[in-house]
Amino acid sequence: MRQSAPISSGRALTGPERAAILLLALGEQFGGKIWKMLDDDELRILSATMANLGMVEAATVENLILEFVSRLSASGAVMGNYDATEQLLKQYLPGDRVSVIMDEIRGPAGRNMWEKLSNVQEQVLANYLKNEYPQTVAVVLSKLRAEHAARVLSILPEDFALDIVNRMLRMESVQKDVLERVEQTLRTEFMSNLSQTRRRDAHESMAEIFNNFDRQTETRFIAALEENNREAAERIKTLMFTFDDLMKLDAASAQTLMRHVDKDKLAIALKGANEAVRDFFFGNMSTRAAKMLLDDMQAMGPVRLRDVDEAQTMLVNLAKDLAAKGEIMITKNRGDDELVY
Repeated sequence: MRQSAPISSGRALTGPERAAILLLALGEQFGGKIWKMLDDDELRILSATMANLGMVEAATVENLILEFVSRLSASGAVMGNYDATEQLLKQYLPGDRVSVIMDEIRGPAGRNMWEKLSNVQEQVLANYLKNEYPQTVAVVLSKLRAEHAARVLSILPEDFALDIVNRMLRMESVQKDVLERVEQTLRTEFMSNLSQTRRRDAHESMAEIFNNFDRQTETRFIAALEENNREAAERIKTLMFTFDDLMKLDAASAQTLMRHVDKDKLAIALKGANEAVRDFFFGNMSTRAAKMLLDDMQAMGPVRLRDVDEAQTMLVNLAKDLAAKGEIMITKNRGDDELVY
C-alpha cells in the first residue's frame, strides 16, 4: 500500500486537520478531557481526519502548537466575544457546524434553556406550545417568569389555557428526568429550529452599532442618515436602547443595576445626564446615598464629554447583560414588550 507524503509546514491545514494534530500531540493524558466534551458529529469528523493524516512533520506540529499558545497568551489576556469565538471555531470545525453553534449562542439570551425560553417572543412560543400536550405546556410555563407565562397563556386558545392553569394548580415538584426530557425536546424541536430560521433584522444590528458610538459620532451618523434615508434612521432610533431609556426600569431593576455598578462611574454618567434621568436614579436610592452621590458629582468638577459617554455606555451594556441573565427586565416603554438581547 502506497504511503502518503508527510504533512509539511508549508502546506495549509484545514480546520479538522489542525484540531486532529493538536489532539494527537496532546495524547491521552492531556487530550482525554477534550475528547469527552466533543459530540458525535465532532468525534466522527476528527476521527476520520486523524485516520487519514499519515505522517506529520515535527516542524508542522511545533508551529501549530506555538501558534495556539501564542494566541492564547497574546497580551497576557484572553478577550472572549462572539467574533473571536466564531473565528477560533472555524479553524477546527466545519463551517456548517460552526454556524449551528454560533446561532445557538446568539439566540435568545440566557444561561440555560429556561432563561433562553423566557426571552422568546410570546407569540412565537404560544404558536409552538399550542400543539403540545397540556401537561408539557404546564411544565414549561411553570419554569418561566410569571409575566412571560401570563402573556403566553393569554394568547393560547381559552379552553386549552384553562386546562393548563388547572394542571399547574395541581402540579407538584417536577421529577428531574421529566424536566430533562422536556428540556431536550425544546432544544431539539424548538430552539434549534428557531435559531436556524431566525434572521436578525439589519436595523437591529445597526442599532446595536449605533449604541456603541460616542455621542458626537452617533449624532453625525443619524443626521447623515436622516438626509438620505429618513425611514431607516427613524427605525434605528426606535430600536436603539440609550442611557435615557434606563428611566423605563422598574424600581427593583434600577436598584439591581446600581448594586452592580461602580459608584464613580455612576457619578460620571449622571454628571452628563438630564435632570429627569438624575431624579430617576436619585429616587431609587436612600436619601443618604443620593446625597453622597450628589456630593461626589459636585466635588469632581468639570468632566470630559468622552468620559461621560463611556460611563453611560457602560451602564447601558451592564443593563443589557443583567437582562440577558434574567436579573432585570428592560423595556423601551412601560407596558411594551420586553426587549430581547
